[in-house]
Amino acid sequence: MSFSKWIGASIGWSFGGPIGAIIGLALGSVVDAMANGKDVEAATRQRRRVNYETQRHQPQTQSGDFEVSLLILASIVIKADGKQDQRELDFVRQQFVGMYGKEQANHAFRLFKEINKQQHISTRQVCLQIKQMMQHASRLQLLHFLFGIAKADGFVTDSELSQIHTIAGYLGISHVDYESIKAMFYENADNAYKILEIDKSATNDDIKKAYRKMAKKYHPDKVVHLGEAHQKGAEEKFRQVQEAYEKLQKERGF
Repeated sequence: MSFSKWIGASIGWSFGGPIGAIIGLALGSVVDAMANGKDVEAATRQRRRVNYETQRHQPQTQSGDFEVSLLILASIVIKADGKQDQRELDFVRQQFVGMYGKEQANHAFRLFKEINKQQHISTRQVCLQIKQMMQHASRLQLLHFLFGIAKADGFVTDSELSQIHTIAGYLGISHVDYESIKAMFYENADNAYKILEIDKSATNDDIKKAYRKMAKKYHPDKVVHLGEAHQKGAEEKFRQVQEAYEKLQKERGF
């Protein structure tokens, strides 16, 4: 699949507003790079093809909207501590290869590198567009992925944590949901309680109710509209909820 056909098939509502402006700049750079060694007429045809493929789609949430949102937010988090660790960049690429296969991952990472070059990205404007158009379950999946990026080099810095917290707020993710996903990336005696969004004073019945609630919230079917690739990502959150519940079962003996 050519780059223009991939990007056209991938973008819905995200090719508008502040996200559209960011992607527009990145696409221009990608097409210019692809034109290296081609004549001007061929490069012009490629630009027109990209514009046509992207603009002909209806503004509905689809897998590509998640991918584009993910690339932009990943760029913001990676640059939060003032440096770009190669392990974090490798994590992004590996995740995309695992989800989409090598060819599509190469397209996505090419776009990511151009997004990453942009110096002035408004976190607030991007997140507000995502909040308006994307379902809550998909936004939770975005947050989970961002923690994975930040943790790829072994630890989450204070600046990365602050940036992810800011993003969560703009995305309309509650404090308890934020703490639940954050707990999935830290080793702490109380993490099982935090993942289930309860405290240590909870009764065994409270724990059972919390597990049912969280299992429903993080069930992979919640992101079925994003395609099989993102369901696999959601399965990781679902698994961690199950492990948190089993840990408390074992500790309390119920």
